[in-house]
Amino acid sequence: MAAVDLGASSGRVMAGTVGPGRLSVEEVRRFPNGGVRAGPALYWDILGLFRETLTGIRDAGPLSGVGIDSWAVDYGLLDDRGALLGNPVHYRDSRTEGVPSRVAASISARELYDVTGLQQLPFNTLYQLVSEGARLDAASTMLLIPDLLNYWLTGSIGAERTNASTTQLYDVRARTWATSLSSRVGLPPRLFPPLRDPGTVVGTVLPALELPDLPVVAVGSHDTASAVVAVPASPGTNFAYISSGTWSLAGLELPSPELSDAALAANFTNEGGVDGTIRFLRNVMGLWVLSETLRTWSCTDLRDLLKSAADAPGLAAVVDIDAPAFLPPGDMPSRLAAACQATGQRPPEGRAAVVRCILDSLALAYRRTLRQAAALTGRTIDVVHIVGGGSRNELLCQLTADACGTPVLAGPVEAAALGNVLVQARALGEDLPDLGAMRALVRETQEVRRYEPSGSADWAAAEARLSA
Repeated sequence: MAAVDLGASSGRVMAGTVGPGRLSVEEVRRFPNGGVRAGPALYWDILGLFRETLTGIRDAGPLSGVGIDSWAVDYGLLDDRGALLGNPVHYRDSRTEGVPSRVAASISARELYDVTGLQQLPFNTLYQLVSEGARLDAASTMLLIPDLLNYWLTGSIGAERTNASTTQLYDVRARTWATSLSSRVGLPPRLFPPLRDPGTVVGTVLPALELPDLPVVAVGSHDTASAVVAVPASPGTNFAYISSGTWSLAGLELPSPELSDAALAANFTNEGGVDGTIRFLRNVMGLWVLSETLRTWSCTDLRDLLKSAADAPGLAAVVDIDAPAFLPPGDMPSRLAAACQATGQRPPEGRAAVVRCILDSLALAYRRTLRQAAALTGRTIDVVHIVGGGSRNELLCQLTADACGTPVLAGPVEAAALGNVLVQARALGEDLPDLGAMRALVRETQEVRRYEPSGSADWAAAEARLSA
């Protein structure tokens, strides 16, 4: 099967194989992704992504199916003929500034959370759509990125639930669009297409695309939903997960949403997972700050920097890595220095110290997030699973074990692609009846590395330093 896995900084097409005792993915095409500045707005090059997707499917060779996952919240608008009204706008664009407060005048935060269970983020789809204004008059349908590409592949319009649940327009308990809320802020119900469960066969590839007659499967199309499928958790384990990439999504898997006042105050989100699960998590800024720092330095050799950072003094300076200042692109080293000065700390000096500050701060954010998740749900955490690209960062994994005081199991790196092909395989007839069976196959076939907490630093004191 072809797993098309689109991230905010790069995309790739992976050829995946699933069978008894067998699970593997191999990269067949990788391509850059990112914002394109055109006039006052920041866009995605959606046509370029579709072109690369088609090329990757061709490169993957004989296939049984195709599935697409991507980042959340962004979308394309179609007119009544099914034509795209314009390139999707990037979630880091500034157009939603001031929009959350306008929405709050019509819908209270408590009511919004009680229905959608979503973390308040300024770029949620709700706020993006409200910012569209009169352009919505020409729109017939809104399709999130994977759904848009599935439409172009098959001609079938629909919305897969795990990604729909990230929009702040989805009723997390009823598992339907929250049209009563959206209508109150001027969003017409016609925008919201029929919903699909992960594992639904969307259709077959259109003949005009000159590809084989392949089934296209709606996988867990939010990349984190696919990644959590491939968390190699053992049965009966109280596990937390961190899907670590440009963003880090840290939390727990629950059978039902947690919508308490305390969860609202802590800004936790309840997103849909595969097989009706809930991903109770919070977005942490992730490796974005590190990648922007490397870009500022025009530096490509991260390996040597990480070695030097491992030898740098730990917790010498820490920042709130989730602060709004770190969201836009730009000069992260200067912002880190300013944040340290604002909290009475000496800014890190030298590149190794800056990298150590970023990774210490990220591990501290993981500690804070997972401890809050456990407290809000009354659960204990026996082990933390780190999946995705960040699982290759040995220093970050060790710092996370130290900060959380809990063993860390790192891997698989390609969790999103593995989860994607597992859901495809089940839809196409493989004997994988539930998440337990899928995760058992991941444990059997994928490499995982264990990190034990060293107890070598005072993380509570560092956390208190930020709180003060």
